Amino acid sequence: MDDGRAALSTGASVLAGAAGRCPRCGRGRLFEGYIKLRPSCSACGLDFGFADSGDGPAVFVMLVAGFAALGFVLWVEFTYDPPIWVHLLVSLPVVLIVCLTLLRAFKGALIALQHRHDAAEGRLDL
Repeated sequence: MDDGRAALSTGASVLAGAAGRCPRCGRGRLFEGYIKLRPSCSACGLDFGFADSGDGPAVFVMLVAGFAALGFVLWVEFTYDPPIWVHLLVSLPVVLIVCLTLLRAFKGALIALQHRHDAAEGRLDL
Protein backbone atom coordinates (compact mmCIF):
# COMPACT_ATOMS: atom_id res chain seq x y z
CA MET A 1 0.00 0.00 0.00
CA ASP A 2 1.24 3.50 -0.82
CA ASP A 3 2.19 5.29 2.38
CA GLY A 4 0.19 8.33 1.25
CA ARG A 5 2.55 11.00 2.56
CA ALA A 6 1.61 13.25 -0.35
CA ALA A 7 -2.14 12.76 0.18
CA LEU A 8 -2.41 15.96 2.23
CA SER A 9 -0.23 19.05 2.07
CA THR A 10 1.87 19.85 5.13
CA GLY A 11 -0.55 22.55 6.26
CA ALA A 12 -3.59 20.35 5.77
CA SER A 13 -1.86 17.51 7.60
CA VAL A 14 -1.02 19.73 10.58
CA LEU A 15 -4.56 21.13 10.69
CA ALA A 16 -5.97 17.60 10.56
CA GLY A 17 -3.67 16.55 13.41
CA ALA A 18 -4.63 19.61 15.47
CA ALA A 19 -8.28 18.73 14.93
CA GLY A 20 -7.64 15.16 16.13
CA ARG A 21 -7.83 13.51 12.72
CA CYS A 22 -5.39 11.22 10.92
CA PRO A 23 -2.42 13.12 9.47
CA ARG A 24 -2.38 10.95 6.34
CA CYS A 25 -6.00 10.89 5.19
CA GLY A 26 -7.61 13.57 7.37
CA ARG A 27 -10.68 11.41 7.97
CA GLY A 28 -9.96 8.87 10.72
CA ARG A 29 -9.71 9.76 14.38
CA LEU A 30 -6.26 10.21 15.91
CA PHE A 31 -7.20 9.97 19.59
CA GLU A 32 -8.95 7.21 21.48
CA GLY A 33 -9.53 9.24 24.61
CA TYR A 34 -8.60 12.80 25.42
CA ILE A 35 -4.93 12.50 24.46
CA LYS A 36 -4.45 8.72 24.20
CA LEU A 37 -3.60 7.69 20.65
CA ARG A 38 -5.50 5.05 18.76
CA PRO A 39 -3.40 2.11 17.54
CA SER A 40 -4.23 2.93 13.90
CA CYS A 41 -6.47 5.01 11.66
CA SER A 42 -9.88 3.47 11.06
CA ALA A 43 -10.15 5.11 7.62
CA CYS A 44 -6.76 4.49 5.97
CA GLY A 45 -5.10 2.02 8.34
CA LEU A 46 -2.05 4.18 9.18
CA ASP A 47 -0.27 2.63 12.16
CA PHE A 48 0.30 5.31 14.82
CA GLY A 49 3.17 3.36 16.36
CA PHE A 50 5.61 5.94 14.98
CA ALA A 51 4.04 8.72 17.04
CA ASP A 52 5.96 9.92 20.08
CA SER A 53 5.36 13.58 20.76
CA GLY A 54 7.13 13.39 24.14
CA ASP A 55 7.09 16.63 26.11
CA GLY A 56 6.78 18.82 23.02
CA PRO A 57 3.07 19.59 23.36
CA ALA A 58 3.46 20.52 27.04
CA VAL A 59 6.32 22.90 26.23
CA PHE A 60 4.31 24.69 23.56
CA VAL A 61 1.26 24.85 25.81
CA MET A 62 3.36 26.40 28.58
CA LEU A 63 4.70 29.02 26.19
CA VAL A 64 1.40 29.96 24.56
CA ALA A 65 -1.00 29.48 27.45
CA GLY A 66 1.43 30.99 29.95
CA PHE A 67 1.59 34.17 27.90
CA ALA A 68 -2.19 34.32 27.42
CA ALA A 69 -2.96 33.43 31.05
CA LEU A 70 -0.50 35.97 32.40
CA GLY A 71 -2.08 38.61 30.18
CA PHE A 72 -5.54 37.70 31.44
CA VAL A 73 -4.49 37.66 35.10
CA LEU A 74 -2.72 41.01 34.78
CA TRP A 75 -5.70 42.51 32.99
CA VAL A 76 -8.04 41.36 35.76
CA GLU A 77 -5.63 42.64 38.42
CA PHE A 78 -5.13 46.10 36.96
CA THR A 79 -8.72 46.57 35.81
CA TYR A 80 -10.60 45.34 38.89
CA ASP A 81 -7.97 45.01 41.66
CA PRO A 82 -9.74 41.95 43.14
CA PRO A 83 -8.72 40.02 46.24
CA ILE A 84 -6.66 36.87 45.73
CA TRP A 85 -9.65 34.55 46.18
CA VAL A 86 -11.31 36.12 43.13
CA HIS A 87 -8.15 35.41 41.12
CA LEU A 88 -8.29 31.79 42.22
CA LEU A 89 -11.99 31.55 41.43
CA VAL A 90 -11.75 33.20 37.99
CA SER A 91 -8.20 32.84 36.71
CA LEU A 92 -7.51 29.24 37.67
CA PRO A 93 -10.40 27.78 35.62
CA VAL A 94 -9.46 29.98 32.65
CA VAL A 95 -5.86 28.76 32.79
CA LEU A 96 -6.95 25.11 33.08
CA ILE A 97 -9.38 25.36 30.17
CA VAL A 98 -6.82 27.06 27.92
CA CYS A 99 -4.09 24.56 28.79
CA LEU A 100 -6.25 21.47 28.36
CA THR A 101 -7.70 22.73 25.08
CA LEU A 102 -4.30 23.51 23.61
CA LEU A 103 -2.66 20.27 24.79
CA ARG A 104 -4.71 18.03 22.51
CA ALA A 105 -4.32 20.36 19.52
CA PHE A 106 -0.55 20.68 19.92
CA LYS A 107 -0.12 16.92 20.40
CA GLY A 108 -2.07 16.21 17.22
CA ALA A 109 -0.13 18.85 15.27
CA LEU A 110 3.24 17.51 16.42
CA ILE A 111 2.25 13.94 15.54
CA ALA A 112 1.17 15.15 12.10
CA LEU A 113 4.55 16.83 11.63
CA GLN A 114 6.31 13.63 12.71
CA HIS A 115 4.37 11.71 10.09
CA ARG A 116 4.83 14.30 7.37
CA HIS A 117 8.61 14.51 7.84
CA ASP A 118 9.13 10.82 8.65
CA ALA A 119 10.70 11.72 12.00
CA ALA A 120 12.17 8.91 14.07
CA GLU A 121 14.64 8.34 16.84
CA GLY A 122 18.21 9.22 16.01
CA ARG A 123 20.18 6.41 14.41
CA LEU A 124 23.92 6.01 14.29
CA ASP A 125 24.94 4.40 11.00
CA LEU A 126 28.48 3.05 11.17
